[in-house]
This record gives sequence, structure tokens and C-alpha cells, in this order.
Amino acid sequence: MAEEAHVEFAAALDLGSNSFHMIIGRLHGGQLHVIDKLRERVRFAAGLDDQLLITDEAMERALSCLERFGQRIGQIEDLRVRVVGTNTLRQAKNSREFMYRARAAIGYPIEIISGREEARLIYLGVAQTSQDDHGRRLVFDIGGGSTEFIIGENFDITEADSLFMGCVSFTQRFFGGGVITADRFAEAQVAAGIELQSIARPYRKIGWERVIGCSGTIHAVDAIVRANEWSEEGITHKSLKKLRKMLIAQESVDKFDIPGLQPDRHAVIAGGVAILMAIFEDLRVELILPSPGALREGVLYDLVGRIKQEDVRDRTIRWFQEHYHIDVEQAQRVNDSALTLLEFAAASWEIDVQRCGSLLSWAAGLFEIGLAISHTGYHKHGAYLVSYSYMAGFSRGEQRTLAVLLAGHRRKLRIEIFDAVDPKKVTILKKLCVLFRLAVCLNRSRDPKPPPFALKVKKERLKLSFPKGWQTEHPLTLAELEQEAAYLELLGFELVLHSTSRDLSLPTPA
Repeated sequence: MAEEAHVEFAAALDLGSNSFHMIIGRLHGGQLHVIDKLRERVRFAAGLDDQLLITDEAMERALSCLERFGQRIGQIEDLRVRVVGTNTLRQAKNSREFMYRARAAIGYPIEIISGREEARLIYLGVAQTSQDDHGRRLVFDIGGGSTEFIIGENFDITEADSLFMGCVSFTQRFFGGGVITADRFAEAQVAAGIELQSIARPYRKIGWERVIGCSGTIHAVDAIVRANEWSEEGITHKSLKKLRKMLIAQESVDKFDIPGLQPDRHAVIAGGVAILMAIFEDLRVELILPSPGALREGVLYDLVGRIKQEDVRDRTIRWFQEHYHIDVEQAQRVNDSALTLLEFAAASWEIDVQRCGSLLSWAAGLFEIGLAISHTGYHKHGAYLVSYSYMAGFSRGEQRTLAVLLAGHRRKLRIEIFDAVDPKKVTILKKLCVLFRLAVCLNRSRDPKPPPFALKVKKERLKLSFPKGWQTEHPLTLAELEQEAAYLELLGFELVLHSTSRDLSLPTPA
């Protein structure tokens, strides 16, 4: 009897501006099978006040939803769950406070993704669930606060953009009080057209063979079109005009009686339709087909890629190395030393080797990226590039963490660089920064054969050991490490250099 294939579970959550979505998959024999989906309308974007603060009421709605979702996935290990926040959390000034409370409610870390990363994941969700993978397609997703556009073919993306318009924000802005008029529709459509100006011409120039829409607005409009028999397949411009005419005729959200329109879409349908009208006219679209996949599916499949050691973040690092002509051999030497130092320190410092090892490896891969701008202050240039470049697969928090490691890998360490990251992660990040700095120092000479060493840590004291006589034979490295000891003292760490007759050929803790 053949041995049964190992079964694992993975879950992805999309904290959207209108609804929160969760999808759970079962990994069996290398294949992913979706076993459950949950959706709750939270009206998150509607809970942003004039100062861009999430109101207490909206926060409580969101946290209650996350507690329910957390109960469903509570037995799945951390590395197999990914929770992403989108436009509302990108805008909210108190997003950090929400994320602290949300982490406690659901039991898993939450990351805020950029608009372009959201677009990439949306396209991945569409590509993975599409039955027809042939030909170029335009994909878009009208969310609560933003709309993402992507042109791609198969799994390759040609263009991706995120525009500042969504069904919730446009409904609040142009259809206040639930009043629907022709003039208000015209104003909303003009505003959407202005947003589309930046992409309309280049997108039309690239072209596409079919147009695919995903998420709530598209599915709601498609259901109305089918219920009223306005189109035999998908959403057409003519069918959308009929819907707009019907919405205006009914004058108010409170009076809506539209076949196919679910009650939970009443409050946001007008803004979504206005944006959709502008897409038809400004991008000259003829037919829109709804997609079963969207952001949550994309997040899940991206997560599965990480589980299978096919992490898009690793490909991103390699792309940056090639684009900025980074010395990959030196990067690999620093990477090897950093991971060896991590092995020595992990137990005493209670460090998660898998998560922190990835951060150190990514930082090692890019630590000289700033040389593409200037040698003077290249660590600062590198931190800037990593902070503000689009890095596929990386969350905003991960990019900030990498930027801190790059900014702090040489010269005098400025404590204020840690202000950019979650205060709860500063302690561990300081320790990673210390290990990374040592790895860079140990490879300053770019010697293909790295020095043998051992490290022992106890609280903030680090004892770095070398073979007897080695320090005398390598005066440049010794001088670097003595200077490093002075720098680390300012950070609250003590570095002691030690000579030993013990064999240090293997990375066995001292």
C-alpha cells in the first residue's frame, strides 16, 4: 500500500476597504485544493474620518470579524497564514494601532501591501483561476478605496497600476445621503476619468484580447445584468447604461428595487458603477468578463509558492542584483557569514532562524545596492532605494526592515533609523543589525576564503573567537572589528575579540 501524501493547510486573508475575505486551502500531494471561503462586509473605508483615522466603530467591526476568522484558522501555523491590508490601512494614520489590536484578535501578523503589490497579487489570483490562459488580458479590480489595473499574459505582467478611486470612496464623495441623480453620476464619472488619464493612453497602446474584472462590484453588476437579461455574456457598455438609468430613476438607495442586486451592495453600487462607466469609455472596453479569482486567491497561491520554496521575493532580490550590477559573490560571502553568526546567536537570543535568516539573506543580497548611486554614504542610498522601490512580494513592513539593515550596516549607527519599524520589533532588529554588521566586517577584504570564527552571546555581550595568530595575520580586519566594537558600544552591545587554539572549521557555537 502506497504511503499517503502529506496533508497541510494554508490560509490567506484580504482586509479590503469594503469587505474582509478569507480563503483556506488544502495542500495534498503538491496540489492546492480550496476547501473554504469566508467573506464579511466590514465597511472599513467608510470608517475613515476627515483626519484619516479609523473610527472606534469601524475598528470594532473589523476586530470582531477577525476574531471570527481567527477561530476558523487558529490551528494553522504562522508561516502558513498570510494576512494583508490594502488601501484603507495604507491611508489610515492610526493603522499601527489597528494592527496591534488586529494581531491579538486573529492571532497572526498583518502586513500592509502597496498598491502595485496588490495589483500583482490580484493578477496572480485571476491567472490561477482562469480557464483560458491564452492571449493578453486587461485585469482590473474595483475595491472599496482603490482600483488596480494590470495587463498581462499567462503569469507574466506587462503593466500594473493602482489608482485612487473605489466604490466606497466614490459613493461617499458623490452620492452622499444615498441620493442618486444624473448630475452626480456625471461628476463621479468625470472624476474617475481624470484618475484614468495617467494609464489610458499607454494601456490602449499595449492592447489586450479580453478584459477581466474581479471582486464585489463586478460580480454585483454581472448578477444584475444576468437577472435582467441585458447581456448574453458578461458586462457590456449597453447593459451598464441600462443599470445607470435604473439607478437614477430610483433616486435613492433607500428605494432600490433592482433584480439581482443584493442588499449588502446597495450602499456602494453607485460609486462602483460610475467607475465602471469611466473604464468602458476611457479605456474603450467592449466586454468585461467576471473572474472567480481575485486578491485573496492571489495571496494564497503566493503563500503556497513560499511554502514550496518558490518565493517571489527571492526572484525580486536577484532582479535587483542584476539591475544594479551588484557583486553577487561578495553578497554571497556576507550572506554565509551572517547566517553562520545567526546560528551561533539564535538560541541565546531566542531568534526565529527561518524568518530572521530570510531577512539577513535579502539584506546581504542588496547591501551594496547603493554603490549604483555613489560610494560616499552608499548605505544610505541603498536604504532609500529599498524603501521606495517597488519590490514584488515584499510588504511595506519588510521593505522598511530591509532598509534599516542596509542603513545600519556600516559606520556610526544612528538610533533613529529604528523609528521607522514596529516598536515591538526593534529589540530583535537591533540584534540582527549587529550580526549583519559583523558579517560585513568579516568580509571587508573580499577574500574568497572567509575567516574561521565562532561566536558566543550572552545578553548584550558578544564574544567573537578566531584561531590563534589569525588576528595578527589580518590587521585590516582586526582594525575593522576594533572600530566596530566602539560603534556597537553606542548601541548598547559589547564586542570582545578572542583567540583560541580550538578548531573553528565548523560553525559550532563557542
